Amino acid sequence: MKIDFHTHAKLAKKLPFSPEYTDWLFGEAKRAGLDALCLTEHFNTLGFREVYRYIEGRCTREGDSLVTEDGFRIFPGMEVDIAEGGHTLVTGPLECILEMNRRLEPFKEKGRFLPFEKWSDMVKEYPVLFGAGHPYRAGGHIPELPSELLERFQFLDVNGKDLAKDSEITWEKMKELSRKLGKPLVAGSDTHQSFQYGCVYNVFERTVDTVRDLHEQLLENAYRIETSDDLAFKVETAGILKRSLKEIHALGGDYVSVLLKGAEI
Repeated sequence: MKIDFHTHAKLAKKLPFSPEYTDWLFGEAKRAGLDALCLTEHFNTLGFREVYRYIEGRCTREGDSLVTEDGFRIFPGMEVDIAEGGHTLVTGPLECILEMNRRLEPFKEKGRFLPFEKWSDMVKEYPVLFGAGHPYRAGGHIPELPSELLERFQFLDVNGKDLAKDSEITWEKMKELSRKLGKPLVAGSDTHQSFQYGCVYNVFERTVDTVRDLHEQLLENAYRIETSDDLAFKVETAGILKRSLKEIHALGGDYVSVLLKGAEI
């Protein structure tokens, strides 16, 4: 099973939710060769519940995953900011993700984010997989947290955007942090746009449909991380298209219509 652990369903968190754009993204993910993804949408994105209610209505539930008509598997999740600076990732049953997001409602604005200890205390109440998102990204301070708090993570995100910027240094830092904490490295593209799918992903030895089995595969080292030969190009191209589509929206245009008409040509 080829799975990306860090993805988004919207072009940008401040834009309205577009079902057509999300459907297109999932279709493009499958075309890129993926079998599954963890949908780690920003916890404070506009229309968070709307995103998941739409996906739930279009999919069949299998274990903790949601499966599209053409067999593509989606594990619900979210990306959550912490007060110290940095992002965390949670993946789990849809009802847990929605409840956690509801509880985070008072803490969604910058300056009100939960401190890591309080947030990770909440995480322990749910059967979810908990990871550190791109821990060395500028502005983040996750590696500086006390070791007893860092132990709460179950995996570390080797992020496509960081690999595109400097692959050698990113791998060096992430491998060192993995050794220090004894936590597995897991690949995530961090994409908001289709071109980034497949830049980096995980190949599991078997297909699973629960978060528990995902975790077991990680602990058993029953997977490998693959990177695309054109990783940097994929990330750069996705970034250019994302900025262009956001500009179309800012100017009052329909970026989804422009994108999908272009895809039909």
